[in-house]
Amino acid sequence: MSKKDETFRGVLDAEEKHAHWGTIGVALIVGLITLFIFLFVWRKGRVSRRGICLVGLCESGKTLIFSQLIYKKAVESFTSMKENVGVLDIANKGALKLIDIPGHERVRQRFFDSYKNTARGIVFVLDSFSLNKDIRDVAEYLYTILSDPVVSSNRPQVLILCNKQDHPLAKGPQVIQSVLEKEMNVLRNTQTNQLEAVAEGGNRKSFYLGQGGKNFEFADIRSLRVEFAASSAQTEDLENLKKWLQSVA
Repeated sequence: MSKKDETFRGVLDAEEKHAHWGTIGVALIVGLITLFIFLFVWRKGRVSRRGICLVGLCESGKTLIFSQLIYKKAVESFTSMKENVGVLDIANKGALKLIDIPGHERVRQRFFDSYKNTARGIVFVLDSFSLNKDIRDVAEYLYTILSDPVVSSNRPQVLILCNKQDHPLAKGPQVIQSVLEKEMNVLRNTQTNQLEAVAEGGNRKSFYLGQGGKNFEFADIRSLRVEFAASSAQTEDLENLKKWLQSVA
């Protein structure tokens, strides 16, 4: 190979190296821009989700809890067909939008669907005293919420609030968790890995909850963090709920 050819070859090699590094540089820049956009959108979405949905069956104590948190006093409540909305200021954290979703089965799914996209947290309130009587309804409603595709995607924190602990025959959070897991395991099996929840206007598909091949446990719901806590709205004992709200905010 002549010196002229060697020189020409060297120029080509240099250009190829420059092109190679240029391609890598462009790829890195595109990757960084994509990461920045993703973080920006994720952060914006998280900041915009400031809602706390209070859900549960009728007479679980949701509205009493709502009034004590928002108005600092007990307000006479009754079965409502519409939601209650208030702003709750959390020290050093900003404001949360508290939504008391009606517990009536005819309207609760429609109202939950209206607010689930902005939910930062979900508080499922249940009656610790009457759980044995209501266990099937409680499990079905809870399963419907936890298996909701939007909830699974947005990953709000979930608190199962075992209310009415002032009753002498009320079950504690650990017992309630065990009872619920057994009932939801039966529910999951009978629904053939999928619960079809009928909402106003049509059917809504849901995801399989937990881990296949074993009994249902809340700890196996990888997309959600589910916690249990005790409360007694009647005696104004909401300390566990307030601590949870502080951590969520």
